[in-house]
Amino acid sequence: MTESVPPRKNNKAAVAIALLSIVVIVQGIKIWLDHREKIEVKEELVATETELDATMQQLEEIRVELEDKINQIDKLGGDVEDLKKAKTEVESELKSARKRFNRDISELKDRVEGYKELLLLKDEEIEKLKSVNQELYSENRTLKTRQNKLGDSINRLAQSKEELAVKVAIASQLKAENVTVASVSAKGKESDSPFRGRQVEKLKVEFNIAENGVAPVEGKTIVVRVADENGQPIFDVAKGSGTFQLNGREEFYTSAQEILFDNTKQKLTFVYEKGSAYASGVYSVEIYTDGYLMGRSQFTVR
Repeated sequence: MTESVPPRKNNKAAVAIALLSIVVIVQGIKIWLDHREKIEVKEELVATETELDATMQQLEEIRVELEDKINQIDKLGGDVEDLKKAKTEVESELKSARKRFNRDISELKDRVEGYKELLLLKDEEIEKLKSVNQELYSENRTLKTRQNKLGDSINRLAQSKEELAVKVAIASQLKAENVTVASVSAKGKESDSPFRGRQVEKLKVEFNIAENGVAPVEGKTIVVRVADENGQPIFDVAKGSGTFQLNGREEFYTSAQEILFDNTKQKLTFVYEKGSAYASGVYSVEIYTDGYLMGRSQFTVR
């Protein structure tokens, strides 16, 4: 029997179909691999972006905490230069991080860890500064208490000195003792009160200054003020009368003398010639120096 031989065209078609199938399969595999690679790259990019977002969030939190630490330490008087430098770096990282998407995340994480460590160190520094400030506050309160006590003591001392000065001033005031008032007639005859108006040619006032061991030896102006029963002073400027300060007011005096007080119970005599008759009534005689009353007396004219 003679074997039948397939046509050559059929063999060529089978080969072409096989080759085409192989190409289709290869292309399919390549397409699948490309798709798979894109998925993996996308997943990696998403993971990287998520990690970057988390890192950015941490950086923002660190920036806020750095600013808080700067404010705390600055108020406590500590050094904030390193914190300010770190804050500037963090802010720079925040501004440029999006532009450096492909930057090594591990390096950024290292920086974040470094900042966290710095913050922990600064927490310790804050606690130390708070402790120091508390000690200083306690010392300051103690010092203020001492100053207040010292101030109170000084005030009490000043008050005591002032009170003592007042007492000394009062104690050093001069006193007129043995005050006598007499009328002197034209013939030089002296009479004691009561006087007749026409007989009083001159009025004579005598007294001595009492001993005073506190009063200093110094010049004094002694004034005699004679006033009628209505309180009106007897004075004549042409005959030596004048004015002096008494209780903040300017008053007239009848007669005055300048003396050197020497604490020897010195005796003083004042003679005043009125030039006219005295009206009937009771007259007061007051002796002053430095604005205070040394002594007084009175006389009557009928």
